[in-house]
Amino acid sequence: MAGHSKWANIKHRKERADKKKGKIFSRIIKEIISAVKQGGADPKSNTKLKVAIQKAKDANVPNDNVERNIKKAASSDTQDFTSMTYELYGYGGVGLIVDIMTDNKNRISSDIRIATNKCGGTVATPGAVAYNFDRKGVIKVTKSTAKEDDLFLLVSEQGADDFSVEDESFVITTPVEAFNAVKEAVEKSGAKIEEAELAMVPKTWVEVNDQDADSNIALIEWLENLDDVDAVYHNMKI
Repeated sequence: MAGHSKWANIKHRKERADKKKGKIFSRIIKEIISAVKQGGADPKSNTKLKVAIQKAKDANVPNDNVERNIKKAASSDTQDFTSMTYELYGYGGVGLIVDIMTDNKNRISSDIRIATNKCGGTVATPGAVAYNFDRKGVIKVTKSTAKEDDLFLLVSEQGADDFSVEDESFVITTPVEAFNAVKEAVEKSGAKIEEAELAMVPKTWVEVNDQDADSNIALIEWLENLDDVDAVYHNMKI
């Protein structure tokens, strides 16, 4: 599976990182619009909006974008957004979880159906795939900006429950309730955070053959390109 490992770690790294950044921006803007729709445009009296604005700052979303979308959300012409999750089976028994935030449930339902018609896979009943995933905090730290032993001790003290080493990064996994504390501790240490998010982390991984891996990758990429899709999680071992 060396070819697929190269695909995952080198060939499309920048392209997928840029796409992921765009998805994060889009998700935050949707959260801002939804917060305004539900609680008004004043963050002093709207806690949900205050949290969304802080997320935007953390992700370096330009202030102009934030302010423009707060004003946009106050208009009756702007639709509210709804968070949804689709669970799918891919090839070779691989499970996929698709995080969605949409202003049109019928559109995303049609888009998911088209994706499976074009790329294969089937929509699963709610819970059939999700049971094999846990919602976790995932923090990636640039390896050159921290000492492994020091970082491991620091995040362990703050409640992290896993620590692994990749080619150029340290990957820290946390319970949801410890995510902010671990993230803040890493930031204060001076280490560079590449990514920090709440994600669906598989409890077990599924090994597949090359053909099924290629088919799953095609399905995942199709789903990731849908405007309403924020993230696609899977348990395929690459």
